[in-house]
Amino acid sequence: MRHRTTRREFLRNMTAVSAVTPLFLAARAKAQPGPNERLNVAFIGVGGIGGSHRGAIHGMGENGVVLCDADLDQANAGKEQFPNATIYTDYRRMFDAEANNIDAVMVGTPDHHHYPASIIAMQLGKHVYTQKPLTRTVWEARQLAVAAAANPKLATQMGNQGHAGVHWRRIYEIVNHGVLGDITEIHTWTNRPVWPQGMDRPQGEDPIPANLDWEAWIGSAPMRPFKEGAYHPFVWRGWWDFGAGALGDMACHTMDGTFWSLDPGHPTSVEPLQVNGATSEAFPNTSVTRWNFPARNGRPGFQQYWYDGGLFPEKPADMPADQNLPGTGNLYIGTNGTMVIPGDYGENPSIYKEGEVVEPGELPELLPRSPGHFEEWVAACKGQPGIGPQSNFTYAGPMTETILLGCVAQRVNQPLEWDGENMRFTNLDEANAFLGGDFREGWAF
Repeated sequence: MRHRTTRREFLRNMTAVSAVTPLFLAARAKAQPGPNERLNVAFIGVGGIGGSHRGAIHGMGENGVVLCDADLDQANAGKEQFPNATIYTDYRRMFDAEANNIDAVMVGTPDHHHYPASIIAMQLGKHVYTQKPLTRTVWEARQLAVAAAANPKLATQMGNQGHAGVHWRRIYEIVNHGVLGDITEIHTWTNRPVWPQGMDRPQGEDPIPANLDWEAWIGSAPMRPFKEGAYHPFVWRGWWDFGAGALGDMACHTMDGTFWSLDPGHPTSVEPLQVNGATSEAFPNTSVTRWNFPARNGRPGFQQYWYDGGLFPEKPADMPADQNLPGTGNLYIGTNGTMVIPGDYGENPSIYKEGEVVEPGELPELLPRSPGHFEEWVAACKGQPGIGPQSNFTYAGPMTETILLGCVAQRVNQPLEWDGENMRFTNLDEANAFLGGDFREGWAF
């Protein structure tokens, strides 16, 4: 059985989240360690990217007190760094038992668990670090952003680690010092997916391994039979119910420069220009998507394009004839030049104008430099001075929301007009059903 939260319920729930009750304050006060005390961290999702979470916290000398993973083999692997940590397979049970013992939570699960684990932690007054994409659905991203804005003393951070690097800061400074003139188009492409997409649900079922809590792994998604090699580990990313596809997985890295440098706000529309191989169960094998952003804050409107599955934009006319676009990257087209950025993290940009390389020269810094992505968050958790988490949920939520609009457009394969203020598509009501708010009974938050 599924429970769908209505828009009215959403607004009521947000009022409840925003109301900081005495119980919430008590949990928040207990959760706050002193600047010189060790942080007590619960890891939800211990394998995969969770290994980098554990390594960072261990390396900073903080304390891992809980290892929670539906796969006991993964959970037990965390004992290497934190031998005294308690193990759970279900984070609902973990929060029931350990809420008074933890200060902060790090979420490194499949995407469909990001919102449930994060919102429970925030409601208990815990600091939260959640991997990208922040959530699996638009509705969830909006809700986490609102909850974070209502509770600014909670330290939140999304795990797009490149946001802490100097490279995206330099891109921000190139754009905001006007080196390229007005930006009219940004093209972003990736070599993903490197996991299955475009598949149908496998038939039959296999015995559930003894080390796997399948109920906890499925979580808030619709229950389905376990099938060896179909979902766990890693290959969950291409399924609508569990992941966000190549777009959701990588755009929080590779499109970070768009949202940071231009602060575009809500798009007016999103269009699936190519959708190849999508099924009712899984994301497409290849796609091209376009968002249309209006003029804002004195900037003209612009278009953002996304390509995946080996598709590329056209080589720009400004680029020298003997150079080619990289396998992954960004192309910024401005009224005064073109910039090509290879890779996912803003490194090594090249600026061209009329076939010649342009050097931007020394540009004054506009943004504070970071001590590190994990370091920003841990310092804020402990109340230490610093720049604070820069990819906090009030930044990462709107970015994730906008990216995931593209996933909805891929799914319905029709252009969609977006009313961001009211969080709805205005030209195709059936697309609103894919914005989120559905949770399996027992997992409705």
